[in-house]
Amino acid sequence: MKKNSPLKLRAVTLGCSKNRVDTEHLLSQLGGDFVVVPEISSEAVDILLVNTCGFIGDAKQESIDAILEAVELKKQGLVGELVVFGCLSQRYGSELPSLIPEVDAWFGARDFDPLLRYLGVEPDACRSRKRVPTDCGPGTAYLKIAEGCDRRCSYCAIPFIRGAHRSVPMEELVEEATNLAAMGVRELVLIAQDTTYYGLDLYKKRCLASLIQKLSDIPGIEWIRIHYSYPADFPEDVLEEMATNPKVCKYLDIPLQHISDLVLSNMRRHVDGAWTRHLISELRSRVPGVVLRTTMIVGHPGEGPEEFEELLAFCREAGFERLGAFTYSEEEGTYGAAHFKDDVPEEVKQKRLDLLMQQQADISLAFNKSRVGSVERVMVDSVAPGGKLVCRSQYESPDVDGEIIVSVPEGIDCASLPGKFIQVRITGADLYDLEAELI
Repeated sequence: MKKNSPLKLRAVTLGCSKNRVDTEHLLSQLGGDFVVVPEISSEAVDILLVNTCGFIGDAKQESIDAILEAVELKKQGLVGELVVFGCLSQRYGSELPSLIPEVDAWFGARDFDPLLRYLGVEPDACRSRKRVPTDCGPGTAYLKIAEGCDRRCSYCAIPFIRGAHRSVPMEELVEEATNLAAMGVRELVLIAQDTTYYGLDLYKKRCLASLIQKLSDIPGIEWIRIHYSYPADFPEDVLEEMATNPKVCKYLDIPLQHISDLVLSNMRRHVDGAWTRHLISELRSRVPGVVLRTTMIVGHPGEGPEEFEELLAFCREAGFERLGAFTYSEEEGTYGAAHFKDDVPEEVKQKRLDLLMQQQADISLAFNKSRVGSVERVMVDSVAPGGKLVCRSQYESPDVDGEIIVSVPEGIDCASLPGKFIQVRITGADLYDLEAELI
């Protein structure tokens, strides 16, 4: 590519937090030949990077829309070169170039080094552990501990998009986290396709608990939050860390997908309803006050009215404080597409989704209201217009959960507070967010 230094570059990231970390690693390796323009900027740039998602239908469409929007900017002269990378181009790399010829270069989710070389940058052999987080508040960063997945869930295309599970060596993660702490990061959100699988490839055993212990020893790190845990073979030592390590948030993201034995079998989840119920009971009893976030799929092949009613009843009984759900999407190349008929009508899927989320709204609202009057330690993410503070407690994860909006007395220097912890009293609650006052 042409190089008239310094080049203005902007990156747009679609999809999950794992994609966000990929973009951050990429940007961290760019040297003085580039000026990185904020993602939300409308400024003209020499290069626009679009990091895409290709997981399910809605995510694919969002990525296509973002690419077409970038094409329009290019036609208007606001973008020089347009480069697309990530999961969508990994999955459809042989088809997309002819469909959208305005894109100058395509790279897959595993083409990190070729993309850097295209930009004229020699890749950093240590994966550049000095990245600067760009998405959360200044006190929070995602830490991607592994890439790929060895699970073969019937509905999921991730294994053939991202490849086999590959753990990041523990010493590299500790170095990265130490660098983040030196920048003021106080909260680490651990992410991967399956965080509880961490270490099996490198160390021949699950090592998430050991990693958490090492991260806990880093000066400055005060919260460690676990996302994308997997219910099958959930490590006992991770449960123990959650129960005893004061730096591990009383919060767990654990996508369960369903409770019916038939549906779980069709999903190839390698877990049954009895084990799932046992695990939730263990989490509740051994980690008092833990907040559980889960994800469910409705309308998977094999889910009849009885299986859906079982799912509804389970979610009601388990009382998940946070729950997301989506309808089954038949994805080409997956086991499900090859072996099952997508036999639940779309209108039935949508009705089931609506029923599940209506029920969940009552549960989440009741949980939020139960906190009114409590005193909580919160992280300040930002200052809202009008001088209120946008915060989260250990019970709210960035991007996916609600926020705590804190009123502050006059005379408080709010600008100095993002990235710091404060004590607040919860004064009000709605379905998603809470209100609080500084104490």
